[in-house]
This record gives sequence, C-alpha cells and structure tokens, in this order.
Amino acid sequence: MSPELVRLRRKSKGMLMYSIRYNTIFAGLVLLLTVFISSHTLAEYSFVIFGDSGYIPAYEDVDTDETPLVTVEDYLAEERSAWEKRHNTTEFKPAPMVFESTVGGFLPASGLYPVAWAMEDTCKQKGCQFAAMLGDNVYPDGGTLGADARFDSRRYRDMLHKPFHTLGSGIENFTIYSVMGNHDWRISREATMSQMLYLQEHPSFYMPDYFYRVSPPATAGDVEIFVIDTEMLLASTTVYKDKLAADGSGREVSDSEIDEFPAHAAPQTAAEQNMVDWLEHALATSAAKWKIVLGHHALWSGGGSKFEKARALRKLFLPALCRHADAYFSGDDHMLEIYTDGCAGIEGAAAAPLPTMVTGAGAKWRPNHPAFIAQQEKKYPGLTTVWSRGPTWGFMYVTLDGEQMHIEAIVPDTDFSGSSTVEKTVTFTRRSGGARQAD
Repeated sequence: MSPELVRLRRKSKGMLMYSIRYNTIFAGLVLLLTVFISSHTLAEYSFVIFGDSGYIPAYEDVDTDETPLVTVEDYLAEERSAWEKRHNTTEFKPAPMVFESTVGGFLPASGLYPVAWAMEDTCKQKGCQFAAMLGDNVYPDGGTLGADARFDSRRYRDMLHKPFHTLGSGIENFTIYSVMGNHDWRISREATMSQMLYLQEHPSFYMPDYFYRVSPPATAGDVEIFVIDTEMLLASTTVYKDKLAADGSGREVSDSEIDEFPAHAAPQTAAEQNMVDWLEHALATSAAKWKIVLGHHALWSGGGSKFEKARALRKLFLPALCRHADAYFSGDDHMLEIYTDGCAGIEGAAAAPLPTMVTGAGAKWRPNHPAFIAQQEKKYPGLTTVWSRGPTWGFMYVTLDGEQMHIEAIVPDTDFSGSSTVEKTVTFTRRSGGARQAD
C-alpha cells in the first residue's frame, strides 16, 4: 500500500472518530438540555370546580308562616319579586320549576344533576385530574342527626354519592377536594362533623379537616390547594347586615346592625383561632408553582346581598392571598363570576392582580344586581368585574398550562338533556413568585 493511501486512511479514520465524539457530546448536551427544560416547565393540569350543589327540592320544608306556591302564576310572581329586588333590567328569566308533592307547591328545580352530568362529560372529553366542591354541599341545613326526622345517611347518599360517585371515573387518584359552607354548619358542630366523616370515608371525596392543604397526586407537587373555612372566620369577627338603597341605585347603606352566626361555628381550638396565620405561613412556605385557595364565601360578588361578609373576609385574609396566591375560588352567591383585585396598599403584594372567582351555581341560581356591580367598581377602583353571569346553573373548568391559567365557565342546558355550553373563557398568568408591587 502506498504511503499516500495509508495517510488518507489514517486521516479518514481520525475524522470518523472525531465525528463520533462530536455527535456523542452533542447528543448528551441535547439530553441534558431537554431534562433541564422539562424540569423547569410546568405540565398541564385540569380540574372542575363547583359550589352550592346540595339542593334537592324534596328535602325542603315550607315554614309555618309561608304559603305553598300552588299555581304557576304564584311561582312566577315569587321569582319576579326576587328579580325586581335586584333591579335587574335584563329579560326576566325565572328558575326552572318543579311541583314538589312533599310541600304541595312549586319550587325551583335543582341543577344538581345537569351540572354533575356536564362536569363528568367535560372530564371525559377534555381530561381532568381532580375536582373541588366549595361548600353548601347539603341543603337546607347540612347534616341534622335526625332533627328533621330524616336520616343523614340517605341525605348524604342523595346529595353527595349519587350525583358525584362517577365523576372522574377511570382517572387515577381522582379526588373531589371538599369545603364546608354556611348551610353545612346550620345545626351543630356534631352535625357538621357527621358530613365531614362521611366525606372522609367516601372514596370520591377528600376532607381531612375544616381547613387543610393538599397537593393533588397527579400534579407532582406543581399544584397545591389551600382550603379555609370562611363560616368559621365569619363567626369569629364582626359582620354587619347587608343593606342597599331602596332606589335601585345599588348603593351600600349598611348601618350598625350586626349579622349573627352560629356560636358552634366559631373557632374552638388554638389551630382554628390561628387559621389566617396558618394560611399565610402555608402559602409562604409552599414550594408549589400554582397556589390555589378555596373557600365558601366570596371576596367579591355581584348579587348585592353578600357584600358585608365579603368585606369582613377581605380584612382577614386578602393580604395573604395578594402576597402569595395565584387564585381564590368561592361559592355562596349562586352565580358564575370572575373578578380581579389589584391588591392596592397591601405590603408585599404580587404585582399582578389577584383573580377571584365565584362558582356557586351548582344547583341554585340567583340574578345578579347590575347597578350594585357598577357601584362596587366605582367604590373600589382596584376591583375589575371581568364577567358576571346570573341567573344560571354551572361550574368552572380550569386548566393550568405552564404559566397560564385558563378558566372556562360552563353552563348546562336547563332541559336536562345533558348538553352544555362554554359561556366564557378567561386566561390569567401565574402571579406567585413573580414581581412585587412597588412600595
């Protein structure tokens, strides 16, 4: 073999070895970069969230001073009265009605099953890892321990098991994270505890205590949920009765008349008395990318009959949310609403406004009060009403996608056909861990 051919072969072999080393190093760098990016990029997680679902007409009782609405005309007149009370000038839309033989008259129909069916269909079609139930799970008085001559076992089966036991069926570790509402607290602490024990024993639900923190298993620590008991908080502070001007302007005219809450709902342990401090510390120390807070009562809503409770609660825990949380979801007002709070004047607040949602249309509906909503925004410049829908049944479907939170407000048809419509879609950017407001 000629010296020139030997030289060319050696050169070719050297170039081949260089190419192999280069490609190996490049592939390794690509792999490391992929691992780095994947470890710093949030996956997509979705959940359904609903509140005030536990209304079944057959469990309602007519008070001794009330007369059953025995005609359609009587029922519509009652519905119109509620509409006119809120000075709603849009087209009158009464709640669907049902003649309930146990009371001998017409009552509003329940959206419990239309909402449950629509949530189940949404999870099947779009996917979801968990759900959240925001209180007033059992109407009208929560568990009663037999005080109303009805078995709680049947009540819980009808309002909790039957509508929701197939929600998330087939989804690994699917859980409905649960909250207590004011109706759940009506009778006694022991009666409220009976519902909690039922939820603890049921495979579909999760509620270890009145307030708690939990990271859904499917989110691998990226999402953490913080549940608080707002009825307990309201029972521990001063709340005035809601009053609006009679002229329909929506102006607040509350005076010094105090609202009352059940004594048994007031904090009884050191932990309960320190719930707000617990929330602040839990949020501040959470390593989760998304921090979602759940409570029954709203911080902002547009019905015109819950604003004093909201004001009292904002004083208690809005600062903690403004500093650390990505969103607050509530029920209580029977509507679907989306607000943002600018967190003005709160030390250490994140720069981005705080999204606060109302999804309390799980079975009942309520007209909103347009004039009150306008007055509320006028009085509180940091408040933005992104969207308000009432009256309606419905729930929200939330997707956490990277740095974005997409919220769909979904409304089922009232004909019990099982179909539903996405009424509104809103997107927010993750705010925790971001820039702070300037001092």
